[in-house]
Amino acid sequence: MVYMICMIWANLIKKGLSVLNTELKKQLLEAIEELHKYQISVYLDAVMNHKAGADYTEKFMVKEVDPNDRSKTISDIYEIEGWTGFDFPGRGDKYSDFKWHWYHFSGTDFNQANGKNGIYQIQGEGKSWSDGVSGENGNYDYLMFADIDFDNPDVVQEMIKWGVWVSKELGLNGMRLDAIKHINDDFIAKFLHDVRQVMGEEFYAVGEYWKRDIKTLNEYLASVKYKVDLFDVPLHYNMYQASLQGKSYDLRNLFTDALVTHHPEQAVTFVDNHDSQWGSSLESQVKSWFKPLAYGLILLQKNGCPCVFYGNYYSIGDQKSPHRGLIDTLLDARRKYAYGEQDNYFDHANTIGFVRRGDEFHPGSGVVVLISNGEDGFKDMYVGESRKGQVWHEITGNIDKEIAIADNGKAMFHVHGGKLAVWVQKDGIPEEAE
Repeated sequence: MVYMICMIWANLIKKGLSVLNTELKKQLLEAIEELHKYQISVYLDAVMNHKAGADYTEKFMVKEVDPNDRSKTISDIYEIEGWTGFDFPGRGDKYSDFKWHWYHFSGTDFNQANGKNGIYQIQGEGKSWSDGVSGENGNYDYLMFADIDFDNPDVVQEMIKWGVWVSKELGLNGMRLDAIKHINDDFIAKFLHDVRQVMGEEFYAVGEYWKRDIKTLNEYLASVKYKVDLFDVPLHYNMYQASLQGKSYDLRNLFTDALVTHHPEQAVTFVDNHDSQWGSSLESQVKSWFKPLAYGLILLQKNGCPCVFYGNYYSIGDQKSPHRGLIDTLLDARRKYAYGEQDNYFDHANTIGFVRRGDEFHPGSGVVVLISNGEDGFKDMYVGESRKGQVWHEITGNIDKEIAIADNGKAMFHVHGGKLAVWVQKDGIPEEAE
């Protein structure tokens, strides 16, 4: 539902802010209010790196740079005609009187005068690519369209004003910050600080920093003083590789250099998203056979804040997802059983698992998770001496038998080859706790 709110808002923006006075705004606010009634938080997908769809062109001076090394100039300075003028004729000055011009941007990618594409670094007093961005391609400030210049103080002021306004206007609980490796990290820290001054320190933020290198992510979190969580891109790529390599992948490496391993409180774990799906520029879609295993790992483990991808749950295009029923089972297991401390059994290349011990606040809780990428697997796993005599069963349909916990608190748990198994206490949740 959070995804749906983001998409509604994106469509409103495309049609111009004047539509906020129409029935669409009313519907949007009613949807958010209804979500809040059920304690569902609403996050805005905030795309602040660039602007597109300008109202008119302007002429300004640029130099072309090498797309593979943006610190390297490949032309003399000359004049182009670019799409950088935004005066919002539909909105007027109702919500803001700020008008965007070429000097509010650091680069663009199209010269209207001759129809040539390229990466044009805009020239002028104080103009340069930002520091505090990814070092890929020499400097990865520029991504696409008209690149917003976050070294311009007027831009910083306007963007913070917008952030506070949209958060109050919609009653947001947080934001997903798009493409933050292309945005000055000082701005991200200041933006969140100033928005939280108004919305409260609990205002949530997760950033999309698409980089599988854990060292870079560690450095970024430190640079923004841990004010934002990050999507666990390294874990996604580990799962992607595991899905490609099958039983030749050593499952003990799944969490090696994952963000959730280094920063469990800052990691937002996911299996796939719109960037990784088939046909995207960052295509790395986890193979279908491994998705149940991957969702079992992220939804039932203690660490990380897991996400379910719309395409994995509903569909991508007109192809319905085969995993919805399994994901529902895992979500239900997370709600009922996945509590307490975690003991890992990452001791075999092809069969790994973990135990969540349960806690006193959720009677009947506790879960055993096993995955295999090879042959049928099993592990002698400890769930607690207080559970002796309990009968446990597997809830995904992988194993059709029950087991009893021995006096020493252990039992031999099984998983079929290439599958996920989730074991819980049979009839373990009291009816009043459902």
